[in-house]
Amino acid sequence: MKQITSISTDGSESQAAQISELIKKEGAVILRNLITKENAELIKENLLRCLEEDNSKYGADYIFSGMVHALMNRGDVFIDLIGDKKILSIFKAILGHGCIVHAYNSSSMPPSLSNFSRSIHVDCPRLVPGYITNMGLTIAIDNFTSENGAMEIIPDSFGLINPPDEEQFAKQKIDLDNLKVGDAILFNARCWHRGGINKTDKWRHAVSMNICRAYMRQQFDFPVLLGDKKMETLSDDIKQFLGYFVRMPYNMDEFLLPKEKRKYKHGQE
Repeated sequence: MKQITSISTDGSESQAAQISELIKKEGAVILRNLITKENAELIKENLLRCLEEDNSKYGADYIFSGMVHALMNRGDVFIDLIGDKKILSIFKAILGHGCIVHAYNSSSMPPSLSNFSRSIHVDCPRLVPGYITNMGLTIAIDNFTSENGAMEIIPDSFGLINPPDEEQFAKQKIDLDNLKVGDAILFNARCWHRGGINKTDKWRHAVSMNICRAYMRQQFDFPVLLGDKKMETLSDDIKQFLGYFVRMPYNMDEFLLPKEKRKYKHGQE
């Protein structure tokens, strides 16, 4: 049976280049120990807080129950995660040095249920043969098992225009039921995949990122969402990753500023 290549990440540029080549050929790679168990526990603690806040604010009928959006706006632990050098180096190797965050959300599977992710889908609607526009990264904050709704994916399906039917998907899918806390699945966002069914009485938590090319749109205007005061405290690497250097000018005065003061920095794409 086909398996997904597993790599224990070390953060080196040579390994990031190796991962990039694997993604081009195989569509997905399992990254072992991408984050520490201690960091995962801290993320989980803050994620549970966010879920409680959203439940209180939006109520039980919230359409995105179990999914916290724009995590970089919900606590420094989430900002620290997207600033992880291992994560940045891998995405830059695949999508270019100016790549940016399209979406950064939680992905929690409710007990005794599935959720909107159960349908067979891709995380990127456009297909450009031989060219990756978006990458997905899902980090296990709980162990993924066959019982708690582990993600299912066909790694080499990134060239398919139309979704496989249920029978085809069932024959070709790989269950990511061997991801441990801190492991992650990195995949071409054109890979067809879906969430599993949680048969346990406990939530199964994960954090997901969708990273895109520098010239593409983001799910939110993250620099505006965070605000100038917060953005000023972040490193240039994180600012760039959040799209701070690909903002559009609001008017002609901004457009005519010297290049060092422009919101859109030269050479991002």
